Amino acid sequence: MERRRVAVIGAGIAGLAAADRLADHHDVTVYDADDRVGGKLRSSPFAGLDSVDEGADAYLMRVPHATGLARRVGLAEADLVHPATGRAGIWHTPRRGPGRLFPLPEGLVLGVPTALGPLLRSGLIPASGLLRAATEPLRRRSGIDHDSLGRWVRSRLGDQVHELLVDPLVGSIYAADTDRFSLAAVAQLADLAASRSMILAARTRRRAARTAGPVFEAPRLGMASLAQRVEASLRDRGTRFRLGAPVETLERSGSGYLLDGRETDAVVVATPARSAAELLQRVAPEVAAAAARVEAASVVMVTVAVAGRRWPPTLDGSGYLVPKPDQQWVTAVSFASNKWPHWRPGDGSVVLRISLGRDGMQVDDREDEQLVSSALAETGRHLGLRLEPVAVRVTRWPRAFPQYRPGHLDRVAALERELDRTAPGVALAGASWRGMGIPACVQQGQQAAERLSRHLERLPT
Repeated sequence: MERRRVAVIGAGIAGLAAADRLADHHDVTVYDADDRVGGKLRSSPFAGLDSVDEGADAYLMRVPHATGLARRVGLAEADLVHPATGRAGIWHTPRRGPGRLFPLPEGLVLGVPTALGPLLRSGLIPASGLLRAATEPLRRRSGIDHDSLGRWVRSRLGDQVHELLVDPLVGSIYAADTDRFSLAAVAQLADLAASRSMILAARTRRRAARTAGPVFEAPRLGMASLAQRVEASLRDRGTRFRLGAPVETLERSGSGYLLDGRETDAVVVATPARSAAELLQRVAPEVAAAAARVEAASVVMVTVAVAGRRWPPTLDGSGYLVPKPDQQWVTAVSFASNKWPHWRPGDGSVVLRISLGRDGMQVDDREDEQLVSSALAETGRHLGLRLEPVAVRVTRWPRAFPQYRPGHLDRVAALERELDRTAPGVALAGASWRGMGIPACVQQGQQAAERLSRHLERLPT
């Protein structure tokens, strides 16, 4: 194959994965407005530790895309760590009694129970909710044309299981209101929806997926180090990086394109949808208009270190989720140094990562001091502790979580068809389209690279 020029716009993990797949056969240039690679993979020193993640802190091992990329760029077993605990909780105020932490029931598949015994033992779901869920295997198959994840779960398991289990778990991943979120876009649950009984299907799925090994993995030096390893590998293979250099214009030029006047044969647009919309206005205006309609939610991560001597030994799990009926600003709390022992500072303090914000909750207009105050007050109330931090860090992720409204994947498929028609040689990748987890973004980058490789093969020599 003749070597061609390919531009990758966006140096997040999707863009880096695309560049990695293309670099051995083509001349690749990666552009990003930021002065570093990694996008939402960000790690920085905190509380005397060399590196604590500011966003995602792990990736799923049961799909091969992220693990394969990590191994490809030289991350060996000694460079990787796995969570020390997976025991989590739900903070909820029942109808009778004070709010407290309930153990997350065992055997869940994204909040869908595989048996009712663990739900009963957890005490989280009241008797009426247990009875409602118990009837699920007896119910007729539910229609899913509405493509609302929340509507489907409520119709199968009832409001209480949805609001106290499925919505907190899915919502913590996507910062979502699941009643307004696409079922088809959450593959694990979409597969269950194809079966007559979601409980029985989830039970079968869990048995098939059960392995002796860990579920999650992360580089010991932080998730940003994965992006940095990919960058180093790409530079070794001749890939050029233009960081701190936002691309202003994308235009057609013969069979190729011009990026701010620089010629290229093909382009991967691996940016958030709103940025993609601006870039595509001249080459695919209808695609640009569709991309501009993709909504996104903002989240803030407040990381604190609190004195270890005041931390109760009973709080030895990985953290907890807060269901929407109980939320003020805090949606989830990770006991980060329980989950990752290498994140335990030398003075014995405990690191917490407190998440605020989601779809429908506005955090962008609040000052850092307000966010920290809310995070400490609410988390302290949940745990019955007075939290006096010895270190604090606020990380804002404005409009960083795309919201897949019902029908999202159909709209993305139509958008991609229009892009192929009007701008062959341009491909999209990233969290705005077909999944926002690290493995999903890696996979999208690799698939975009493969589409462009086929396009480049068809170009005249």
